[in-house]
Amino acid sequence: MTHPNRDIEQWTLTTPAARSTRGVVAAQHRLAARAGAAQLDAGGNAIDAIVATAYALNAVEPWMSGLGGAGFMVIWLARERRAVALDFQGVLAGDTRLADYPADPKLPMTPMGFPGVIDNANTEGYPSIAVPGSVAGLEHALSRFGSKPRAEVMAPAIALAERGLFVDWFTSLQIGVCARVLARDPVSSSIYLPGGYPATPESRLRIPQQAATLREIAAGGAETFYRGELAEKIVADLQAGGSRISRGDLAAYEVFETTPMAAGHRGFTLYTPGETSGGLRQREMLEHTRETMPIPPQRPTPETWLAYAEALEHCWKRHKMRNGVIPGAEQGACTSSMSAVDAEGNMVALTHTLLNRFGSGVTLPSTGMLMNDSVSYFDPRPGYPTTMAGGKRINSSNMCPTVGVKDGEARFSVGASGGNLIMPAVTQVAALMMDFGMSIEEAVHHPRIDASYRGSVRVDPRLGETVIAKLGERFELEIAQQMVFPKLYACVSAVSRNPETGECVGLNDPTQPIGGGAAPAPFQASRLGGDTAIVRP
Repeated sequence: MTHPNRDIEQWTLTTPAARSTRGVVAAQHRLAARAGAAQLDAGGNAIDAIVATAYALNAVEPWMSGLGGAGFMVIWLARERRAVALDFQGVLAGDTRLADYPADPKLPMTPMGFPGVIDNANTEGYPSIAVPGSVAGLEHALSRFGSKPRAEVMAPAIALAERGLFVDWFTSLQIGVCARVLARDPVSSSIYLPGGYPATPESRLRIPQQAATLREIAAGGAETFYRGELAEKIVADLQAGGSRISRGDLAAYEVFETTPMAAGHRGFTLYTPGETSGGLRQREMLEHTRETMPIPPQRPTPETWLAYAEALEHCWKRHKMRNGVIPGAEQGACTSSMSAVDAEGNMVALTHTLLNRFGSGVTLPSTGMLMNDSVSYFDPRPGYPTTMAGGKRINSSNMCPTVGVKDGEARFSVGASGGNLIMPAVTQVAALMMDFGMSIEEAVHHPRIDASYRGSVRVDPRLGETVIAKLGERFELEIAQQMVFPKLYACVSAVSRNPETGECVGLNDPTQPIGGGAAPAPFQASRLGGDTAIVRP
């Protein structure tokens, strides 16, 4: 089967890598990566860098992640030679009621594969919002493992928020795709749909209260966000809009710090957040690959891609059987993934999300926070592991931030955005490095497949006719090229470090025009009129 996006674009996508012996950062927006790399330049570590990057994304890529989201982080601590996982996933309001989300058979399945509900209440608007965990997760990481004060780490994010969001064609595209949902919320509509239309390139958007909220967090941390004055404003806005989230729900939120799931492969150990992430599927995929390909050839062959496809189908079938998910759902590019490494060898993979692009579509008027639609992580049908229940934490996610370690040294960190596309992309990039000794730059640029037990396997035509023919012997195929939009093979961010030379390399997916890697340097936030503000952490 030929996918409609087989060959409609006529260029080869590549992206430059950042290189330095002092560490690097990779993210889905270059300015955010530079905000993180500035922490390395000022003597900070990889954890400082990743937290700065995550906060900066609020101002430059607000549609993917932010203060109103949640996620996972994996940290490799070089001196201790151990990995740590942080779970700061969203939690349902304590007063969540299944009756508020009656199924509507006329609606399509949600991106997570669950039935749609009346008025899209589980994916749009205030009823779709869960208690966010990102601020708690970033605070936990910085206070436990970082080295710099919160105010210094957040300074670039605040400068970017004060500057405003510069709109390019890619920003206009993101807004246009979600215009219907954004139009439902008066605050979001006023920001992103000026005059009732998606903001156009070469304009600048001001997100009211965003800079002030970031300054409040810089001063008061997670305490003010979950239990202080900021919490009071957040809950007042939520409840005025119809959310059941209470002050008690915010105050009760906690981050889980755990030992990561470990998976061995070709002499490497891969660390992921565990069974509630994409980590279990990754481990099962690699186990299946080793069974069918005990000794890899020197370079990938058609049989290699058949082994990868069969392994992906195997692990996804098991996952959908465990969760009772309806086969066939697929989620496009959403979420934001970033990685960082420092000169000492500390390495971090962070993936956090609003879930869908622009989340619930709701911007809280008192704080400028774009909120998640994480209620859609839960099944509106009773009797399943992911069924909605008051106070329940997200227990099944596609996010798969991964740190690869060999001989006691972190060698690479890789994560991705893209819903169901995440784990296949992350695991293939990692497998290409471990199975064939590819550099991280080669692996990220290499054409991939995508499979998630949905009835077909997607193939990038750059893999060649021999690979396509081999896969076609076993699977129904979608032949589809890699594109900027829609992203059909996820959006990968990755860094690596060579412990012998100390060289660190970082890059973002070639399909992401605003993404990139950054080496240590003072942060520069360009302003209108051509002037530049230098923010030194």
